[in-house]
Amino acid sequence: MHLKIEDTRLSTLLNSIIIGILIGLIVSTFRLAIEHLLEISRSIYHLAGENWHWIALIVVINVVLAVLVGLLVKTSPQISGSGIPQIEGQLSGEYEEKWWPVLWKKFVGGILAIGSGLMLGREGPSIQLGAVIGQGWSETLHYRGSQRRVLIAGGAAAGLSAAFNAPIASTLFVLEEIYHNFSPLVWISALTSAVVSNFISLNFFGLEPVLAIKYPHSLPLGFYWHLIVLGILLGLFGRLYQICTLHLKKWYRKVKFLPRWLYSLVSFVTIIPVGILWPSYLGGGNSIITEIAGKNPVFITLLVLLTIRFIFSMVAYGSGLPGGIFLPILTLGAVFGALYVSVMANLNLISIHYLPNFIIYAMAGYFAAIGKAPFTAILLITEMVGSLQHLMPLAVVALTAYIVLDLMGGEPIYESLLHQLVPTIVATPSGPQDRVEVPVIEGSKLDGLAVRNIPWPKESLLISIRRGSNSIIPSGDSVVKPGDTLIVTTHQGNRKRIAGYFEKLECE
Repeated sequence: MHLKIEDTRLSTLLNSIIIGILIGLIVSTFRLAIEHLLEISRSIYHLAGENWHWIALIVVINVVLAVLVGLLVKTSPQISGSGIPQIEGQLSGEYEEKWWPVLWKKFVGGILAIGSGLMLGREGPSIQLGAVIGQGWSETLHYRGSQRRVLIAGGAAAGLSAAFNAPIASTLFVLEEIYHNFSPLVWISALTSAVVSNFISLNFFGLEPVLAIKYPHSLPLGFYWHLIVLGILLGLFGRLYQICTLHLKKWYRKVKFLPRWLYSLVSFVTIIPVGILWPSYLGGGNSIITEIAGKNPVFITLLVLLTIRFIFSMVAYGSGLPGGIFLPILTLGAVFGALYVSVMANLNLISIHYLPNFIIYAMAGYFAAIGKAPFTAILLITEMVGSLQHLMPLAVVALTAYIVLDLMGGEPIYESLLHQLVPTIVATPSGPQDRVEVPVIEGSKLDGLAVRNIPWPKESLLISIRRGSNSIIPSGDSVVKPGDTLIVTTHQGNRKRIAGYFEKLECE
């Protein structure tokens, strides 16, 4: 048994290195293409601001792009949006997709949509690209069940790592937000592929952090009350963002004069005035974050920027285009943090010199609220900024925002988007055998129960109890202890239902 486990981990490690290399190359190319196309788009919009003759050309280009990307989404609806809910559904057994059409159509569609200046993020598509590469590699090796899921999860981590150069946060994001389980094989695969893809990406973009924000002053302890206030405001603003995002489909259905696959026209046409007036506002937003951190914009500029970014990121994402909300969320958080300092500085409650600090804190707080993933938020911003000096204030803001949103009944945004997606998918209780890992935490209702006394759901079978580094073959008299992980088999289509059954059992 020990040799078998070691062989499994070795093969997982080797496969993770291979997919990490592939994903690093593909996602880095994807990221590079978006950056170059975005520069071209901004240049054209800048020319249109000086000579109105360019406006007609922009309209023609945007309409053509809207039709092209719309056709890609129409033929493969799986590429719509960020792709993260699809991966979460795939790992839970609720959803399936063919990897090759998603790979090339998401790649092309994402470049055209994000590179044209729409306020979408590259990270969601990068995660989905990584996941489908992991899926493709697993199908090449004829892997099924848990082996296949491990490589899909590892590929997702590698995709985010290559997009943001944040391998540790990428690994935690997959475990905390997508896979919802700290399985040893999953974190080995995720961390390995994320580190490898990050190494490849660094060779494309250099060692400088994605958001290299410099700040000369650490926040004094006497100003920590600002972090609580900021966290509360970010929690409220995050809940507003969640509500709007989850109602986008309903609002778009009112556009009855366009078929669903042409909703992209709304995004591509309405962005034109913004591009002409404020070409620097276009795109995912990472350049905006570093720019406002260095220039200290005035209050009215920040307010206009926040309003435009909020509205047009909603318009773009709601149209179903292949693009994410990850980077737009961070951008909104950064602008909100700058706006907070601007107001407090005018009230003489804080110095404007702390503006870069609060931009960093607010990014973490806003993402922690909307994604309900505070650990990921703290690590992600730390890696993207490239400094460990702000861990304490990041934690205060992130936890405060998380608690506020939780008190208002907010759920993780990607899980909520999955719930919108799943009703359109027919889940099957048949299919190959798969397994569910059920962690037994301290205070669990399963603690101290013999296996025979646990109310097992139908179509499930307990095959093993993992206790530390040992695997125990259970009998009816085996007693479950905190820290154990129950390995339960079921049909692939039942994984989500079985996992939900045990989560509900814990809450009763």
